[in-house]
Amino acid sequence: MLAYLVIRDGTKWSDVFRLVPGRRVTIGRANTSQIVIQDEQASRQHAEIFSDEGTWYLRDLESRNGTQVGEEKIQGDVTLQVGDVIRIANTQLAYVTDLAAAYQGREASNAAKSLTEKHPIDGEDEAVAPAPVAGGGETCEVLEPTTITHRRQNTRLLDAPHVEAGDFPKLSKATANLCKLAFDLACERDAKGVGQIAINGLIDGTQADAGALLLRGKAESGGSSELRVLASRSDQLPQYRGVSDFLRETVIGEGEAVLARDIEGDSKLGIRDSAGEILSTSVICAPVRVGKRTIGLIHLYTTRATSILDPVDLEFTLAVAKNVALALQNLRRQQNLVEDLSKSQHELDELRARLGVESEIVGRSDDMIEVHNQIARAAPSSATVLIRGESGVGKELVARAVHYSSPRREGPFVCLNCAALTETLLESELFGHEKGAFTGATDRKVGKFEAAHQGTLMLDEIGEMTPGIQAKFLRVLEGHAFERVGGSKPIKADVRVISATNRDLEKEVRQGNFRKDLYFRLHVLEIYVSPLRKRPEDLVELAEHFLHRFNVETGRRIEGFSVGAMQKMREYRWPGNVRELKNVIERAVVLSQRKVIEAEELVLTSLATASESFEFAAAKSSYIPLSLTEIEKRHIVATLTATKWNKSQASSILGIERSTLDRKIRKYDIQRPPTD
Repeated sequence: MLAYLVIRDGTKWSDVFRLVPGRRVTIGRANTSQIVIQDEQASRQHAEIFSDEGTWYLRDLESRNGTQVGEEKIQGDVTLQVGDVIRIANTQLAYVTDLAAAYQGREASNAAKSLTEKHPIDGEDEAVAPAPVAGGGETCEVLEPTTITHRRQNTRLLDAPHVEAGDFPKLSKATANLCKLAFDLACERDAKGVGQIAINGLIDGTQADAGALLLRGKAESGGSSELRVLASRSDQLPQYRGVSDFLRETVIGEGEAVLARDIEGDSKLGIRDSAGEILSTSVICAPVRVGKRTIGLIHLYTTRATSILDPVDLEFTLAVAKNVALALQNLRRQQNLVEDLSKSQHELDELRARLGVESEIVGRSDDMIEVHNQIARAAPSSATVLIRGESGVGKELVARAVHYSSPRREGPFVCLNCAALTETLLESELFGHEKGAFTGATDRKVGKFEAAHQGTLMLDEIGEMTPGIQAKFLRVLEGHAFERVGGSKPIKADVRVISATNRDLEKEVRQGNFRKDLYFRLHVLEIYVSPLRKRPEDLVELAEHFLHRFNVETGRRIEGFSVGAMQKMREYRWPGNVRELKNVIERAVVLSQRKVIEAEELVLTSLATASESFEFAAAKSSYIPLSLTEIEKRHIVATLTATKWNKSQASSILGIERSTLDRKIRKYDIQRPPTD
């Protein structure tokens, strides 16, 4: 049974959405929703509509402001009845099963047809529907008037009309032909094609027997320019005969068009045959001008006494010449643009190869779009940036993107992993050392801070720094000079610091493992990169990206993934995030002997992710029948208890906004325990 949603946005009915059985329809503010509601009062994923055994149901997706049917806010799944009006924020969606019955007036059936059937390009006239109503019954009340129109993709006005001789004045016929000719010239993408279209249109639209479009070009001998034939046509003679020297010099020199008739004996204007006899009876020669510069000319002539060119033909030729000039000028601009873009792309590819950096962050999920927005906001300043996220999510790639989008992009980008070195070696790597400063220091070494002067220093795993290095590092961040290990000369460097960690620094501060003042100095701007399991919509794009990359590196030609392999990757939790996905696909590409990667060729682990809830771990040993709502409530209570009701820290652990946590506390009626 057909069903529709007639959508009203604000004060007017704006659209009709057809409900297809078996297809779930999401409604919300997110761009990924089938029905997008541009209203801040609507949630990103607000509600959904689905069918079961011929019945349509409405479900609220725990939205912030709720979903109403009529005047009542719904709870759980609600069966939709014909005439129900769904209210989300300021938008109304009327549920109907007979679209024609949802409109009043004698044109109702035409309105329904225009919305449910696809008209051919040259089909019937447009259908105009009267106002939609709130329901599908005959007594439904009209809410707002509107007009629903079905339009054709093409119009007959661009087709040359068939005009019989004597039906219209010749000028009207020329004007109609010019409309079609101008459209054809604008659509042509080749200079010779432009010339041929123009000459064909001129000979078909005038009394001319032959003609050509000639463009100026530099003569091989250097000096004056010569004319070359771009396109020509001859209907009476075997081939086009060239323009006379007198006509060429007159039109090119003076920039004016010429019409000459009765020229059988005039050698300056006419064309000759092989015996030297004048053949033409009338001639038109019109300049092709770009601005004040004449770039060529159009030459038309007749050889029959019964066919004489007239002033209307001259006006038509001048109009075509102007359109030809515009078409050729646009083609030249497009060619220059393509060449400039090609040159710029080549320079960009060379720059990327020289820098050795991938500037693209793969992923189009809402979380990754937010990361892009945060990068754009953080890049212009020189403030320190703290990048949070689990191991393997691509924190270094985000740091590179911040650097190469900032005013420091011309400076160096230096990266150091603080977890890979002991305290002594880390101090030497950061600040450098003098020759003989310690055993093995055979030469002076410039530290990372000094090497990153006027650039960016990225410190990965900042939470692994020892307290002693933290104190020295904080002093340098505050703008003080530093000394190399074993040296006494003060050194200052202009460096922007970007740090990254997969640890909970607030917890490390409370436990005394990380300096509070250093934490506040680093935590000026924060960018959070969510784990791969929380953005499954990026999985396919990432997998295809790595497959293409390793195909190029290994010379393989694997076409893609089987359905089973893709399903296996979607169900996996990816504890190693993007780094693990990259390694899994690289191994599969190297070892696979098929055209597509199968599920058994993806070697996955059984490790738990870093943020798996202890309740889920306990559920493996003993099963307790609980709803998802109850599990969520218990987990929120446990997290608040563990953080001593620090809501900012709890929302960070739960991976949700502070406002969302407050809403869930009110929803589940979670009470803070009394303090002693």
